[in-house]
Amino acid sequence: MLKAKFILVFILFTQLAFTQKELPFYTSYSWDKNPSYSMTEDVEDPIIALKDKILTEFYFQEEGLVEYFLEHRVLWLNSDDKIESYNKIYLPYTATSELKVNKARVIKKNGEIVELDDSKILTAQDEETGQNYKYFAFEGIEKGSFIEYYYVVRRYPRYKGNKITFQTDYKKNNVEFDLYSPNNLIFEFKTYNDTPDIKQDTLSENKLHWQLHIDSINSLNKEDLSAYNASKKAVVYKLDKNTADNSKDISSYGKVAQNIYSYYYEELNGKTQNLLNKFVLEATNGKDLNEEEALIRKLEFFIKSNVYITKDDSDSFKDLNNILDKKIANETGILKLYLTLFKSLNIKHEIVITSDRQDLKFDKDFEANNFLTDFLIYFNKSKKYLSPHELDSRYGFPPAFLTNNYGLFIKEVKVGDFVSGLGKIKYIKSIEADKTVDRMIIDVDFDKDNISNCSVKLDRSMAGYYAMYFQPYMHLIKDKDRDDLIEGFAKNINENIDITNKQVLNDDPELFGVKPIQFKIDFNTEALSEKAGNKYLFKAGELIGEQMQLYQEKERILPVENEFTRSYYRTINIKIPEGYKIANLDDINIKNYFTKNGEELLIFHSYYELSGNDLVITADEHYRENIIETENYEDYRTVINSAADFNKLVLVFEPI
Repeated sequence: MLKAKFILVFILFTQLAFTQKELPFYTSYSWDKNPSYSMTEDVEDPIIALKDKILTEFYFQEEGLVEYFLEHRVLWLNSDDKIESYNKIYLPYTATSELKVNKARVIKKNGEIVELDDSKILTAQDEETGQNYKYFAFEGIEKGSFIEYYYVVRRYPRYKGNKITFQTDYKKNNVEFDLYSPNNLIFEFKTYNDTPDIKQDTLSENKLHWQLHIDSINSLNKEDLSAYNASKKAVVYKLDKNTADNSKDISSYGKVAQNIYSYYYEELNGKTQNLLNKFVLEATNGKDLNEEEALIRKLEFFIKSNVYITKDDSDSFKDLNNILDKKIANETGILKLYLTLFKSLNIKHEIVITSDRQDLKFDKDFEANNFLTDFLIYFNKSKKYLSPHELDSRYGFPPAFLTNNYGLFIKEVKVGDFVSGLGKIKYIKSIEADKTVDRMIIDVDFDKDNISNCSVKLDRSMAGYYAMYFQPYMHLIKDKDRDDLIEGFAKNINENIDITNKQVLNDDPELFGVKPIQFKIDFNTEALSEKAGNKYLFKAGELIGEQMQLYQEKERILPVENEFTRSYYRTINIKIPEGYKIANLDDINIKNYFTKNGEELLIFHSYYELSGNDLVITADEHYRENIIETENYEDYRTVINSAADFNKLVLVFEPI
C-alpha cells in the first residue's frame, strides 16, 4: 500500500554552524564485559527481554545537526520457535545513514559467551526494492540462552516528531529511554497508553538529558479487531525551541501548513495551463460537467485508470508538465496533479494530512510531524474526502482507517496579494453506516412434487465500502473470473446449487458512489432441506451466508476497532408449501443491541410476518460505531454472534 510520507524538507530547521567539544554519548557506552544474566527454572515464557534500552542523541558537527541512535537489547529465548525467529536481527541500514557500532553475542545457560565477529554481520539485498540491509546472524543458540546486541547508527536527525514504542508481545524488564541534546535545543515529550512521563535529568551539565526507566512492562498480545500497534506503550518527542536564536514552536503545524501549501500549489505558466486543459478534456470526453461531484468522480476515475504511480522519487515525476504529458507520477506528483486540477476548476477543497488509526492515532493536542503520514483531499461543498494515493479508494470513501481520527486540514487564505495555507486540526468522521450497505432480498419457493427441492431468487446489492471492493473494477473482470465472482454470491450460501440465471446491474465503474452494484442470481437446490419423517427441515438461516462468530476464552484487553460502519438489510420471502405450517416461528425472533447515550449503535434484529402461506423474514444488522470500548465488548460480541445464531436457523415444516 502506497503512503504519502511527510517530507522533512518542507519544514527546514536552521542549524547552528558550530561543533560540540564533548564527544557523543555512545563513544563511552558499552555492555557488561562479564554478564551474569539468569532466569529461574519455573518461568514458562518463550521469550523475555531482560534489558531494552533506546538512547538517541542530537549532536552538532561541522556539517550541522546529526542524530546518534542506540538500541541495546538482551533477550532470553526459551523455545525453538523463538530461537528460529531471533536468529537474525536486522539493523537500520540505509543509504543516508552510517552504522557506527554493531556488537552481538550469545550467552549460554552455562555462562559461555560466544561473541559474533564481523563475519556474522551480513549484508543482503531486498529483491523487490533493491535496498541493502544488514543483520546479525546468530549461531549456537540453545534453549534457555540469552542473545545480546547493541548498535549505533548515525542518521539524519528526526526531531520534528518521532515515536518510540516500548511494548510488544513479550514481557520486558529494565526498559530505558534516554534523549540527549545540546543545551540550546529544548524537546517536548508525550507518553501514551499509561506509559510514565519522561523526566528531565536536572544534574546534567554539558548536555540536556531526558530519561525514562520502567522496571517491567507486561506483554500485549494481538487481538482480533483491535488497533494493536496504536495501543502499545510509547512516547512521541519533538524539538520545540532553540534558545540560541529564540526559535519557538519549531515543530508547529502552522509552519507545516504554510510550507505544504507553497510546495504543492504552483504558479502555472501558459504551457502548463494548456496541458492541463487538454488533460481535463480527455478525462471528461469533452463534456461540460457542471455538477461538482460528477466532475470530481470523472477526474478521479480517469487519473486512477490512466496515470501510473511510480515509487521513483525523481524530480521528473513531480513535474506537472511531465505528468500531464507522460501520465506517470510519484506520490508527490500525483497529489500536485489533483490539487492543481481542483484549484484550476474552482472546486473548493482542503489538503488533509492524518495517520492510520490502527498504527498511530492522531493526537490533536501534541503537534508532531510523525502524525502526518497520509494525505486526503476534503471538499467543502459535499463534505466528502478523496484519497489521491490509494488506488482501491474512491471519492466519498477514503481509506476507512484514516477516518474516526483527527487530521490537519490546510486551506487557502488570502490577505491582500499574499496567499498561503492555514492549518487547523479537525475530526475526520467515519462514513455513516447507511452509506455502506449490503442488502439481500431472497425469494424461496418449493416444488410441489418434491418439497426437498427449492428454487431461490437472490437479489443482492452493495454500496459504499462493500461495493468498492469490485464495482470500480468490474469492467476489468472477464470471462471465467467474472462468472466465478458473480456465482460466488450464491455459492456462499451453499456450493451444491444449480444456477439457472445470473445478471449484474450497475456494473459501470463510474457508478460507484452513485448507484449500488446489484447481483441477481436464480438457482435450485436440495441442499437446504432435509426430510425428517413426515416433516421437512429447511435451513432458512443459511440463506444469508456464513457469518462471523466471536469466541472469547480470555478476558478482552483492547477496545474493538472496526474498519468502517455498516448496515445489512435482509428480507427472506418464503412460500410455505401447501398443506404445511411452520412449527417453530418464534425461533426467528432474535434481538440484541447496544445503546450509548440513548443512541442505538449496534443491533441485530430478526422477526417475521405471516400472511396465509407467505412468510416474510426480516434480519437487519447495524454497526453505527467503529470503536467499542473494552467494557462494552460483550455487548458487541453478542450482536455479532446474533447473526451467526440466525445463520443456524432451521424452520420445521410439519403437516397441518
